[in-house]
Amino acid sequence: MIMNFHFLTLLLILPVIGAFFVYLVRNNSQLAEENMTFVAFWCSVITFLVSVIVFAKYDPTQAGFQLVENYVWLKDLDVGYRLGVDGISMLLILLTTAIMPICIISSKGVIKHKTKEFLVSFLLLESFIIGSFAALDLVLFYIFFEIMLIPMFLIIGIWGGKDRVYAAYKFFLYTFFGSILFLIAIIVIVSKAGTADITILHRELANLFSFEAQKYLWLAFFIAFAVKIPMWPVHTWLPDAHVQAPTTGSVVLAAILLKMGAYGFIRFAIPLFPEASFYFKDMVIILSILAIIIASLCAFWQQDIKKIIAYSSVAHMGYVTLGIFSFNALGFAGAIFQMLSHGIISAALFLSIGVIYERLHTRNIKDLQGITAAMPNFAILFLIFTFGSVALPATSGFVGEFLTLLAVYKVAPAYSIFAAFGVIIGAVYMLWLTKKVMFGEIVSEKISALNDLSSKELIILIPFAIAIILFGIYPALIFDVINENILDILANLDLGITYDK
Repeated sequence: MIMNFHFLTLLLILPVIGAFFVYLVRNNSQLAEENMTFVAFWCSVITFLVSVIVFAKYDPTQAGFQLVENYVWLKDLDVGYRLGVDGISMLLILLTTAIMPICIISSKGVIKHKTKEFLVSFLLLESFIIGSFAALDLVLFYIFFEIMLIPMFLIIGIWGGKDRVYAAYKFFLYTFFGSILFLIAIIVIVSKAGTADITILHRELANLFSFEAQKYLWLAFFIAFAVKIPMWPVHTWLPDAHVQAPTTGSVVLAAILLKMGAYGFIRFAIPLFPEASFYFKDMVIILSILAIIIASLCAFWQQDIKKIIAYSSVAHMGYVTLGIFSFNALGFAGAIFQMLSHGIISAALFLSIGVIYERLHTRNIKDLQGITAAMPNFAILFLIFTFGSVALPATSGFVGEFLTLLAVYKVAPAYSIFAAFGVIIGAVYMLWLTKKVMFGEIVSEKISALNDLSSKELIILIPFAIAIILFGIYPALIFDVINENILDILANLDLGITYDK
């Protein structure tokens, strides 16, 4: 218990400790800003190293939760501080802790004001995200799930673009009001079950509520998670938030926060309400397909390259929900792989857009053309990220999308045909974007005068390219970690379906 407490809780408190020390630095000189960034960066690096240690302690051959901590707060309702990881949450925590140091070092010199508050917000956000992925208590999850809105709201609203206040409030209100019904459902569940421990609720909740009641509770969960993903038609906050957020804010939003809704389906909605989830599966699959096609078509009309990537995120997350609600092992594996792959690819693309914006102070396609001639190294990396986004074979993007389409084809071939159109449309607009921005005649002297990637930028972007290719060629690195958990989740649904490994 001491060792478990040390590592899992340490993951939560290290960013908070870092935020505290950053706050103590006097904000009165350029040297002070250097010190703040130094403290925040190394704190996030240490957090990542601790997460690697936790991963080393995790046994992927065993199903269920490991490194569990359980401290009851409210005995009458059995609400407590419960943490634990399985293969799914473990990989998402690793993704989070790996992305955060990159975001912090990328923001150096880019954030021009209130650096202290920016770094504190980022570190607190990291802690809250880790808490959400590690929470094994329904109330604790809700606390982390909602409190992370605050630092993200500040990141968009203070350090964002011209319309940052509008985008920040839209982001906050959509996601907050989407969770009101979620909170009511949690109150009903805990009052009836007498516990918030999800390991107990997974086994007993189906016996406590009628099927009709489960449907209403499931819908409350669905609304909260659908807004967070976001699914069509509650996705409209995302393009505004991405466009207005600073580059690193967009990275965290796309790479990590969007995964919270899908994770909620896997961890809570489906295991707690398997029959209701199966009952509504066609609705979710149709909404997912609509998200894929409509978001992809919307991307064609955009001139801001950041907005194009934002709409592509909506489409790619559509494949995640498509795989989850196919209710087979292939779909679950493809969905989880797609979550991780999209996290890597979207982070790389938004960081690349940040590189362009910092040099040219524009993201408009008509002002960008012929960048390859001035920045060949950047063009090569951007092309790799684009290939990952369009799901080219031998990239990580291909594996997740292929498995989700295959899973849907097994249960409903007609659905898979419509979903496949999204792959085609996505390839067209991403390759069109690359052609317009990277190739052709140089449109301005500013582009001719561009410097290629610096050593710092190469160190930041190259690992993303390596990961995209590595996971595309050898996806077993991920599947070996999550296979047992997927089979365990599906086997416990008790829907009379046989699942093959």
